[in-house]
Amino acid sequence: MSSVPAVTSPRLDVEAVRRDFPILSRVTDSGRPLVYLDSGATAQKPNCVIDKLAEVFREYNSNVHRGVHALGDRVTGAMEGSREGIRRMLNAPEVEEVIFTGGCTLAINTVAHGWGRKFLQAGDEIVLTEMEHHANLVPWQMVAREKGAKIRFIPQTSDGRLDLDQLDSVLNSRTRLVAVTGMSNVLGTINPVGTIAARVKQYGAVVLVDAAQSVPHGSVDVQGLGIDFLAFSGHKLYGPTGIGVLWGRRALLEAMDPFLGGGNMISRVWGDRFECGAIPAKFEAGTPPIAEAIGLGTAVEYIESLGWDAIAAWEHQLTSHAHARLGQIEGLRIMGPGIEHRGSIVTFTVDGLQATDLATVLDTRGIAVRAGHHCTMPLHDRLGITASTRASLAFYNTPGEIDLLCEGIEHARKLLMRKRRS
Repeated sequence: MSSVPAVTSPRLDVEAVRRDFPILSRVTDSGRPLVYLDSGATAQKPNCVIDKLAEVFREYNSNVHRGVHALGDRVTGAMEGSREGIRRMLNAPEVEEVIFTGGCTLAINTVAHGWGRKFLQAGDEIVLTEMEHHANLVPWQMVAREKGAKIRFIPQTSDGRLDLDQLDSVLNSRTRLVAVTGMSNVLGTINPVGTIAARVKQYGAVVLVDAAQSVPHGSVDVQGLGIDFLAFSGHKLYGPTGIGVLWGRRALLEAMDPFLGGGNMISRVWGDRFECGAIPAKFEAGTPPIAEAIGLGTAVEYIESLGWDAIAAWEHQLTSHAHARLGQIEGLRIMGPGIEHRGSIVTFTVDGLQATDLATVLDTRGIAVRAGHHCTMPLHDRLGITASTRASLAFYNTPGEIDLLCEGIEHARKLLMRKRRS
């Protein structure tokens, strides 16, 4: 995804889009309309995805790749059609390189345990960033501890970007893998993945991208980026929960070990051994999340019908508006870089207010935001705070909702400060 959309990007009909998401017309328990600003945790689902899930269960619920009956054929075809749609979205060379998993976390763990445990050795180095979600940190800590490998971190600039001037001081002949987020789930930083990958390849290392936050906001070209693995979750891409995707280069997927064992991932089993099946079955042990995979394919079709450029342009406008309005609030500090280097995530602290208290007051006004460490404890430690408040925007949000957020923060400041003085 590019950091700044072209000014010629097509226009998004936001009011029409909002009608596609039934939950957005909901009135909350407070009697106010829902203002949903937590899409970075999970995005809402359009009618077409909701209807597709119901269609699968009503009309052709069956297991895949097994039965020869009509229901089995239809559901298998639908799931494999979704796989092809995701291949096109990623510009992956081969559809077999697209692996369905239970989520982004499981996708990263599949690489950590299937590739890392097989190929990492004592003294090897894994390079990460301090802005990584725990899902792209803890699995590497587990493997590093087992294999005797070392973890190093790419330094950050004061405004929350990766300091590429120091990248070559971190990379060396012992570097085996670099795992980096495409977009920080706290700072909103859009990392220059292609530039990083080109530098990493000079050292012969493998590159994995945690794209959970970046995939929903712009088109991705895995071949153009020059990366080796990419992982993302379906529920942040307006699809169902319980479904994720791992893309990997064929040669790497074929060389690594399976992470899970059981049905469907084998070609032959004897009493004392087994042979793996071909990819993608090799990494899809057991019954997969079938309806969820089909629903994810429908979500991809829906997003592509809106147009990636139109989505990126509108979200950039929203982020600009949020920066301008939030910046006017006394004592509020926005974390991360300027809007030219960030996606549609705005995380902040407010002097004198606890993040959880602020989010609770906002909830009484129908405004849903995230409060806490956002599964990035090392990043919060580096910033010298324990928690923050996050508004994560999507293409179905409006400037008016951001204005309501700002009014809610001002209300919370006055309310909580008054309680503190009494």
